[in-house]
Amino acid sequence: MSLYSHLTKFFFVLALSVMMTMPARAEIVSPSEYVMIMDFDNGDVLFEKNADEAMKPASMAKIMTVYLLLDRLKNGGLTMDDTFLVSEKAWKKGGSRTFLEPGSQVKVGDLLRGIIVQSGNDAAIVVAEGLAGSEEAFAERMTEKAKELGMSNTVFGNSTGWPDEITTTTARDLAILARALITDFPEYYGIFKETGFTYNNITQSNRNPLVFGSEGADGLKTGHTEASGYGLVGSAKRGEQRMILVVNGLNSSKERKNESIRLMDLAFRMFTRYELVNQGDVLGYASVWMGERGVVPLTVSDDISKVLSKASADTVTTQTDWPSSVSAPIAKGQELGQVTLNIDGKMYHYPLVAAEAVEDLAFYRYPGAYLHYLIFGMETKAVSK
Repeated sequence: MSLYSHLTKFFFVLALSVMMTMPARAEIVSPSEYVMIMDFDNGDVLFEKNADEAMKPASMAKIMTVYLLLDRLKNGGLTMDDTFLVSEKAWKKGGSRTFLEPGSQVKVGDLLRGIIVQSGNDAAIVVAEGLAGSEEAFAERMTEKAKELGMSNTVFGNSTGWPDEITTTTARDLAILARALITDFPEYYGIFKETGFTYNNITQSNRNPLVFGSEGADGLKTGHTEASGYGLVGSAKRGEQRMILVVNGLNSSKERKNESIRLMDLAFRMFTRYELVNQGDVLGYASVWMGERGVVPLTVSDDISKVLSKASADTVTTQTDWPSSVSAPIAKGQELGQVTLNIDGKMYHYPLVAAEAVEDLAFYRYPGAYLHYLIFGMETKAVSK
């Protein structure tokens, strides 16, 4: 074999080995120190960068303040026309403001928009004091609710996200919070996409650049302090698909705007919803002992879909598992086994259920059925692909 042939073979094998070790999907590159992109419907993580590292939330902490206020409104403990007193502490607070007057009574609806649209620190403190008596007590409630929602790495020391030694969170936890708020309070969520709010004759625009520059964007909240950098928790819905985005640690408001819009658009381009298993699809047949029929078809109780990259969707594998036989009677929808999807090496498990009911045999037919079993064994049926 010539030297040319040897070299050709060598470089072919080298190229093949490189291709085999390449990741299944392209990695997203971002200057943001922390990133989380989450599918809203399933809560699946589509991309993450330093998502579990502790960070300061800045004003993104106000999402929890809003969550607790909306919870009280939804439960009937408050109305939008109820009022809270503006304390001296709230009035003196620096940073972004709604420009509330000390000693005035402000409607809950105005406070809500003051926090969401204007990011008012004064409005957040008024809400905290109105709901819990003090901002310190309210911060404890915020931390408790965080734990209830599964935000396992979050502690709040105040209602505003103002820098302190206590307040800390992660990109993953903020995505969990955003998903919970959108899910739990759809009747109020529309406030997050309002582009401006006027209070005390002062009009301020929504600080969230996504609502002005990204298709379908309708929330949620920006944040900035020297310790946190520039951050954003955002969400957008295009068609039937909704994404949640968290970024933090960016260097400027311009970089935050450009990067959040870029990442949101990129997420919708890269990731698509795939219907993997449909309810009613027969995935197998279980043999039935002493039933009116010898087998029962198996399916899933609900459609199974995932938002995936094209590369990930092409590698999905399905495995089913159920007992060699099940005893009648069997109810339609009764769980009889399990279907497992392998997606990028991660296993997702779903119940495998009876697609039809199978009644028990009448008692007088037991001897004949038992004799049939001794001669021919249990009935089986293959699944046509």
